[in-house]
Amino acid sequence: MNTNTPLLTDLYQLTMAAGYWKCGKAEQEAVFHLFFRKLPFSGGYAIAAGLGSVVEWLQGFRFAKEELEYLATLPGRDGKALFERGFIDYLGEMRWQCDVDAIPEGTVVFPHEPLIRVRGPLVQAQLVETALLNLVNFQTLIATKAARVCEAAQGEPVLEFGLRRAQGPDGAVMASRAAFIGGAAATSNVLAGMRHGIPVRGTHAHSWVMSFESEMEAFEAYADALPNNCVFLVDTYDTLDGVRHAVEVGKRLRQRGHELAGVRLDSGDLAWLSIEARRILDEGGFPKASIVASNDLDEHLIESLKHQGAKISVWGVGTQMITGGSQPALGGVYKLGAIRNAAGEWEPRIKLSEQAMKVSNPGIQQVRRFTLVGEFRGDAIFDEEHGLTQPVTIVHPSDATRTKTMPDGASTEDLLQPVYRAGKLVTELPSLSLIQQRAREQLTKLHATVKRLQHPHAYPAGVERTLHERKLELIRRSKA
Repeated sequence: MNTNTPLLTDLYQLTMAAGYWKCGKAEQEAVFHLFFRKLPFSGGYAIAAGLGSVVEWLQGFRFAKEELEYLATLPGRDGKALFERGFIDYLGEMRWQCDVDAIPEGTVVFPHEPLIRVRGPLVQAQLVETALLNLVNFQTLIATKAARVCEAAQGEPVLEFGLRRAQGPDGAVMASRAAFIGGAAATSNVLAGMRHGIPVRGTHAHSWVMSFESEMEAFEAYADALPNNCVFLVDTYDTLDGVRHAVEVGKRLRQRGHELAGVRLDSGDLAWLSIEARRILDEGGFPKASIVASNDLDEHLIESLKHQGAKISVWGVGTQMITGGSQPALGGVYKLGAIRNAAGEWEPRIKLSEQAMKVSNPGIQQVRRFTLVGEFRGDAIFDEEHGLTQPVTIVHPSDATRTKTMPDGASTEDLLQPVYRAGKLVTELPSLSLIQQRAREQLTKLHATVKRLQHPHAYPAGVERTLHERKLELIRRSKA
């Protein structure tokens, strides 16, 4: 199914677009920001992901003839055509014209920071909302989960095994991509490997062993067929006997010029079994053979196994990583920040709420990151139209009593970078390997307390003081 189409949207985007067209606002310039309000997994950071998929989708932003014909058949509540013919024709002539700025994939990000900023004709900036949220929300969630799992594994390889538990084929491929950004070393998903150049890994299942008369016969047959890919799944019957059988077959492999790559544990007490498996492998002459563990692992279980002294060297993580586990969605939103009036001036816009965290930030936003002695020290969300006031002080997005002044002598970086200008792609996106490398480097610049799994320290990310003051003034004016 082709999803690179403007029809990957909610109907209300199209009804608003029709309204903008009808009242003459369609071409009015506007600025929208995509951001999330709360960190996933009760964690201390998130990893931005999905921009590559956004660019791929925007490259196909054009209504096809059959799509326009379908829209023309949609009925209103009175049974008549929902959309006027003139609006359908307008959509058919539409070509992408917006500016897009985005935080590069693999960057650590925090609540209320705009991950993507879209500036251009109101109707176009509105129409892309749903697709952008779909692509960025899911991949940022999975990349963040993968990063947490990889942090728990302390540098040991993490393999993404989740295809069969993923939310459909498209979700599986996107999740494999995002998990690789977050730090996974490889995937079992062959289609994701082909599309995105991700290394693929896998050996055999329990069914392979069960199809033979004995486990030893199964291991020997596999070694004959694929001598350069021998990681034996050893828990079909008795796990430690399985390890012993792997050692015996490994010795025969060695005589033929090949090496036993390892064994995989998929059930039972992984800590104890891995310690015993390591002893059997070492005594059998295979100290370099890996012990791969799976069985519904996540970052918390991996951390626990580490504390128990488990001798696992490769971690296979499936359901909990590919689906986000206990966190079903990131919860990103897309809000109007400013609109240009008839005089050519930008007017800030704000969404109010009874909940402080749901009050949006106005203006044309940018994020400036402050780094000192190789460590990220804070992020300031500011309005590009007004700049920053020195010294830079940030205010917590939902608690005005919490402020922090950025340190003197810190180097700075503005995170939103140009991607499109007037509808034309103006940057070359990095390879997935470089994005993964960026994520790893970014995490090294976060204090360890921000990365811990339980009760992480809150990284200082907030609204620059003068933007906060203008926000308060807008709130007062809106309530007057």
